[in-house]
Amino acid sequence: MYSKLISCLLVLIPSLSNGHELTPTYPKLRPSYIDGVLVTDMHMWNRREDAQYYEINVYDDEWNPIPFAATERIFQIDYLAHKELEIYIREKDEEKVEYICTTSKQLKEDVKSTGIKSMICSRVR
Repeated sequence: MYSKLISCLLVLIPSLSNGHELTPTYPKLRPSYIDGVLVTDMHMWNRREDAQYYEINVYDDEWNPIPFAATERIFQIDYLAHKELEIYIREKDEEKVEYICTTSKQLKEDVKSTGIKSMICSRVR
């Protein structure tokens, strides 16, 4: 029994280290240059060789989507590259916002077998 568990862990552990990073972990919303709109800056680092496209989403505490604006909702970032993201949220949604997340996307022609989707979130509070 233990040998199966150890074998499973050995298979899963290397795949856990191949994600992307989104910082800060706890972003702060601040007033933007637009009245009634807040902004936060996020920094992303792509550590996945197999993923170059990512999508930004904003959610409440029950994982319902919150409207937001960004220069790009789906963007390309090369392996080991860094990207700065500005995310704009309406002031009236400030109390609802709980998570800012990036999710990996794969092009249809790039998927040779089962693709791995990673989602990394920062908690706003």
